[in-house]
Amino acid sequence: MADGLDLDEMIQRFRDRAQAVKNRPLPPIAGEERARFVRQAQLDFQDFAIIGDSEATLEDGVLTLRVDLRPADDE
Repeated sequence: MADGLDLDEMIQRFRDRAQAVKNRPLPPIAGEERARFVRQAQLDFQDFAIIGDSEATLEDGVLTLRVDLRPADDE
């Protein structure tokens, strides 16, 4: 890959991050702070998982991530 960028390794790091967020323990917080923490964890997981499920290509210096967001039934 250009400049040492390994797309497969990059995608795997996002998969690993998604799993880490999913397994992250909830700190001892309550109320609004807990709700904010949970919401942020959900968004982090979603974002990392989407990129982790993507197909990456690098053409002429342009990184493209292709993500199929269709339900599994439509594949």
